[in-house]
Amino acid sequence: EQIDDGMATLFRAPRSFTGEDTVEISCHGGILLAQMTLEAALMGGARQADAGEFTRRAFTSGKIDLSRAEAVIGLIEAESEEKIRLNAAQSRGALSRKIGRLRAALTDTAASIYAFIDYPDEDLTELSTAELKTKIDGIYGEMCALISTYRAGQAISEGIPAVIAGKPNTGKSSLLNLLLGEDRAIVSPVAGTTRDTVEETAVCGRVLLRLCDTAGIHKTDDRVERLGIDRTEAKLNDASLILAVFDGSSAPDMRDETFIDVLAGKNAEIIAVINKADLPGHQEIGRIRDRFEHTADISCVTGEGMDELTAKIEGLFIAGDIDYDNGAVVANARQYAALCSAAECVSHAAATLESGLTQDMAGLDIEAALSKLGEIDGHMAADEIVNNIFRRFCVGK
Repeated sequence: EQIDDGMATLFRAPRSFTGEDTVEISCHGGILLAQMTLEAALMGGARQADAGEFTRRAFTSGKIDLSRAEAVIGLIEAESEEKIRLNAAQSRGALSRKIGRLRAALTDTAASIYAFIDYPDEDLTELSTAELKTKIDGIYGEMCALISTYRAGQAISEGIPAVIAGKPNTGKSSLLNLLLGEDRAIVSPVAGTTRDTVEETAVCGRVLLRLCDTAGIHKTDDRVERLGIDRTEAKLNDASLILAVFDGSSAPDMRDETFIDVLAGKNAEIIAVINKADLPGHQEIGRIRDRFEHTADISCVTGEGMDELTAKIEGLFIAGDIDYDNGAVVANARQYAALCSAAECVSHAAATLESGLTQDMAGLDIEAALSKLGEIDGHMAADEIVNNIFRRFCVGK
């Protein structure tokens, strides 16, 4: 039975995405028509692909490495244009090339050390201990520079854990709604409307925020409110960014002081958001501004000041423009952890030479660093790591 007039496109190995002979069948679209075409293929002996199977086959055949495979996931899941730009650069191999250069430098270093180990009396090593130390220090510097890109990579790709907090009725939920561009949280003039955390994702300029709106921090005997405040304090401990909201139209009080005390010692960037700029500002609000390095005056009613707040958030996590064409950016926590481990091994190798020990002792650390770099692009990644990555793919990708 003829179903449709379509087209079959043949891709000969190795010039296909997977590196294998591949045929793509195109029909005129429509859910039922595509379903019938698929059923005909299955009846003819095909089977449905597993999640991420095409990309995994491309990885297995050497067409792409693990970091480029992760970029495919990033493109599919992208919530912002900046994340698309970042993952498009990763899919073209920006990070892969940088990791490859680091691996080549470490391999050359290891080769010199192996010559010293195999022929200690023949002086066959290319580098003296001092020269080797200088080379290792240079590699370590390059690794640290790449590690420093993760702050921007996380802000764009994974998102920054951000908490909106303050005393009751300062406009926290209004700020959440403004950042989201929709009425997600209930807003009421009655203090204490929010009693639980409300979590959403918002694009703020080039930065992706994993936002959490929280219950107002204050002393209360209400058990339900107390539970909400406890959750607020727990979220503050895990946050990378805290938007501390204050009412700019009223005098600061003891609840503001209590809130500021709670913020003390938090390991997060903090922006004091002075809300209600559409109302006459209270003369004592300057006392709040003086307590924080970063402040922004906004109005959740009119939207005034939101451009300034967005710029401040961007500036804290993304320093200037990102050169996606020529630069590499570490885009996720897995890559970051592996690179940090590799850098630690290289640093230890330098310290070994500095202490006067022989090159063969430093060689163990160089081999460990190569192993950690291999986890990033898949050269030496454990099956568990590979399986966890491809498990995130949807069927057919």
